[in-house]
Amino acid sequence: MKKLKLLCVGLLSMSTVYAQDISDALRYSQDNIQGTARFRALSGAFGALGGDMSAVSLNPAGSAVFSRSHVAFTGSNVSVENNTNYFGNSVITDRSSFDINQGGAAFVFANRNSSSPWRKFTFSVAYERTNNHDDVWNARGLNTNDLVIVDNNDNEVVPVNSIANYFYQYANGIRLEDISLIGDEFIEEAYQEIGSIFGFAHQQAFLGFQSYVLDPDLDDDNNTTYNTTNTVRGGNFSHDYLYTSTGYNGKISFNFATQYEDNLYLGINLNSHFVDYQRTTSLLEDNSNGGLINYIDFDDTLSTTGNGFSFQLGGIMKLSQEFRLGVTYDSPTWYTIEEETTQYINSNEADPDIIYIQDIVNVYPRYKLQTPGKITGSLAYVFGQQGLISFDYSRKDYGKTEFKPEGDYVDLNEGITNVLTDASTYRLGGEYKHKQFSFRGGYRFEESPYADGVTVGDLSGYSLGLGYNFGNTKLDLTYDRSERTNTTPLYNIGLIDTATIDRVNNNITISLSFNI
Repeated sequence: MKKLKLLCVGLLSMSTVYAQDISDALRYSQDNIQGTARFRALSGAFGALGGDMSAVSLNPAGSAVFSRSHVAFTGSNVSVENNTNYFGNSVITDRSSFDINQGGAAFVFANRNSSSPWRKFTFSVAYERTNNHDDVWNARGLNTNDLVIVDNNDNEVVPVNSIANYFYQYANGIRLEDISLIGDEFIEEAYQEIGSIFGFAHQQAFLGFQSYVLDPDLDDDNNTTYNTTNTVRGGNFSHDYLYTSTGYNGKISFNFATQYEDNLYLGINLNSHFVDYQRTTSLLEDNSNGGLINYIDFDDTLSTTGNGFSFQLGGIMKLSQEFRLGVTYDSPTWYTIEEETTQYINSNEADPDIIYIQDIVNVYPRYKLQTPGKITGSLAYVFGQQGLISFDYSRKDYGKTEFKPEGDYVDLNEGITNVLTDASTYRLGGEYKHKQFSFRGGYRFEESPYADGVTVGDLSGYSLGLGYNFGNTKLDLTYDRSERTNTTPLYNIGLIDTATIDRVNNNITISLSFNI
């Protein structure tokens, strides 16, 4: 059995007062406009084109390309398949759902003053789903990482490959008196009170102690050192970890754009963002290593809601009849977020009443989150009425994501700066028209937002689409697929052994649009 002489492995970019971590920063910083079927068929390479409601959400100058007022609605069937590998054991899970992910209208007003260089003005309102959080993956296997933490006398403190290490990392350094019951106090009452007074870290220490996973010196209220010498001993641990999430990020854009003379289009979007996210993680751990604890069941749920604001500035220039150039600036998004959690724990030695902590809802103070801005450059070549080729390049520095108030999140923000990095996105799309039919295809590649390039890997995807023009009405259908591999720790502290997830997204999108 391997040994590690560390009495405390520090928190990995985790707030000790609140429950936020780096994964939260990334979840609300990434955007992936699902968009109309035509937009998705070109893999989102629309920054220099316009003339599509989702293109307006990408580059606000795009609405000025419309010659007539325009309305579009879109629905998508989103399918996610995960192949999860944990210590050599693979589990495949999948989830699919159908949603209305886009809707909007652009109203075009021609300038009746023929001598003015300002040809027309447009006003648009559009809803876009920018990220889908529906997901499920299951890591099951025998964890054979037999590393243990020992003290200076070479005595075993806690096995690294057990959930016991999660509770140990939070508890070590915390006074026993601060996580103990007082008199006839109920367990759930103490859990709630400790959370309100001391915060998240003390609550996790409380769970470890009250479930008899941690074994402190019970005769010393000032005890600050913990171990699992008699309770959870080192060896192999069987894990069954289930991650389930639902929800989405979305935005409503209020767009204003104009055409100047024949070749320049300018626009601005004022965006109202909203977040709705729910996540549940559940771990069942079994072992036969000879300690008092051979079974631990630990569940954690998170419910997040929030709203935010951002703006976009964009322009499209016709360099010639064939070439078009687009530039867009996306400001940071300023979110206000609220979170609630519930937890459940049980073990073969725990007091039966400990399960009632699941009835306690932890309501955390509102916090601010500022996501990074983004720059996008676009180039398109239009073959008259026959077709086009378009390319977009964008760059975003995820390391600039910031939680606020800054004084409460100093360590977490520093961790974000060290762990996340700037990432580029490349999108290429093409369209060919034959009579009433349009044939489309696209490819996209997104670099990892993590400096290690592994925790969340690069994403690659392609798309194929077909459209039919009835005149004033158009019907579009698209299939798109993307793949990404993530190496995800089960927890950000303590039990940090990773599961490798090969994720495949398959989507079918249909849009109906018409001129008015």
